[in-house]
Amino acid sequence: MKNIYLISALLVALAGCNRVTTTEVRLTSEAGDKYALQDNITFHKGKAPVALVTVNPADERQTIDGFGGSLTESSAFVLACLTPEQRQAVLEELYGENGANFSMSRTQIGASDFSVEGKYSLAEKDGDVDMLSFSLDRDKEGFSKAKYPQIKDEHYDLYHLMKDVWAIKQSQDDKTYRIVANTWTAPAWMKENKKYYERENGFHRGGALLPEYYDAYARYLANYVDAWEAEGVNIWALTPVNEPMGNDGGWESMDFSPAVEAEFIGKYMRPRLDERGYTDVAILGFDQNIFEMGPYTAAIYGDDLARQATAGMAVHWYGSTIDCFPAVLDSVHALYPDKTILHTEGCIDNLGCDPWDGVTDPVGFKESGWFNNDAFWWQPVATDWAYSTRWAGETHPKYAGVHRYARYIIEGMNHWLTGFIDWNIVLDSIGGPNHVNNFAAAPVMVDYQNDIIYYTPYYYVLKQLSRSMRPGDKVIGCQVSAVGNQPSTLHVCAVEKADGRSYAINMLNQAQEPCSFNMQLGNYFATIHLPANCVETIEVALPE
Repeated sequence: MKNIYLISALLVALAGCNRVTTTEVRLTSEAGDKYALQDNITFHKGKAPVALVTVNPADERQTIDGFGGSLTESSAFVLACLTPEQRQAVLEELYGENGANFSMSRTQIGASDFSVEGKYSLAEKDGDVDMLSFSLDRDKEGFSKAKYPQIKDEHYDLYHLMKDVWAIKQSQDDKTYRIVANTWTAPAWMKENKKYYERENGFHRGGALLPEYYDAYARYLANYVDAWEAEGVNIWALTPVNEPMGNDGGWESMDFSPAVEAEFIGKYMRPRLDERGYTDVAILGFDQNIFEMGPYTAAIYGDDLARQATAGMAVHWYGSTIDCFPAVLDSVHALYPDKTILHTEGCIDNLGCDPWDGVTDPVGFKESGWFNNDAFWWQPVATDWAYSTRWAGETHPKYAGVHRYARYIIEGMNHWLTGFIDWNIVLDSIGGPNHVNNFAAAPVMVDYQNDIIYYTPYYYVLKQLSRSMRPGDKVIGCQVSAVGNQPSTLHVCAVEKADGRSYAINMLNQAQEPCSFNMQLGNYFATIHLPANCVETIEVALPE
């Protein structure tokens, strides 16, 4: 490899002034860097003798929708436990121009597992098919300090969280900000079991929507868009339901088969939105794990009405802790190239649910935990829901949280994802509140008792990715070859900016050792030196 770098140095000398310096380099690493500014890198005109990474600006792919997190009742509860000044600072860091500048949000219509008490909808009157009782009032109730002593602002709630984030984006005059909204279930009275979910005597299920209420449920979703429109907030997209294949009835859920979802979208959901004038509100189908979406894409895109009504598919990452299922993403895109694929939920789940066995945790994370402990997020000690089941093994091993986020997003972008929405934006120090104890991580976690606001290392990775890959940017082809330092530990993606000559390149080095390699970007090349266990972003503009 030394000869390669000697040749590179010779080419540099011959190139003279044919060089370009990066406009910005940012680094987040296990060594402690957090979106830290680094020394600039020089690209030289010419061909690298051996390029481990090749970025091809001529290979333009999908357009980026953006990055963001989810606005849930649980997140609102945690933010209500902060002072107004602390809360505003957190939201500015997440959505403000000088912070991560998230450009997307997802939010819940009615209850989810990340509701404080759960089991509610926004239209609770039995038989109200015309939705005369529909109201956002349930999201405006606040949280009683008498019931929850940690609360500092009894008037803060999901409604005010939505309004606050919208206000931040409007203050920037950000026309790219987008909200995706969806239910975990229809109101219980519309379902065959008349329950939000069943979790009794070992029998778990969500229950199905009764056919006689398909139209009422479509009205329910359209009324949600109406209600927020009246508040001055625009909903960009809806999905018919979260996780239509169910979650074993562990919390609010509703079963939608592929055929039923296709029928509902084409015959009920789209017409009800259109008649209200919401022809520009997108419908995204599915909203569950990537590897399971085949039957839903076939049913929805195979139905003329549903295909015309649907902008694309919403997907989650829970099928694996290490894989974004590139073959599935590629095949869906190849079959339906005019449809988008947007990631709408992913998190470090199963948090605190016996992830340590005393043998594979030699460094003692069981005692030190994940809160305010950066080391936890960089080492393969986290587990997911499948770790102790038949699904574990090659697809669900223990993993490092930072790696899971960066690898999934980078490889997802290389395989047609248009954006990434994280799950809850803020949670407490144990990953809640969650009314069924389904705890998870969030980019920001809060210890109420000790008044600590903890920005996890993966938050800084999301910040790096969000700021470097903006709505409207184009993903471009990027290849990591089988030459050099353990390519399986190196993941790279790239985007082209609107000016057509500026590029952002994001790189994950999962290895515990630094690595060096040549990168070819169009007609220019540079030698890149990545520290161990890091995510680095370089931005560069090439001459016209």
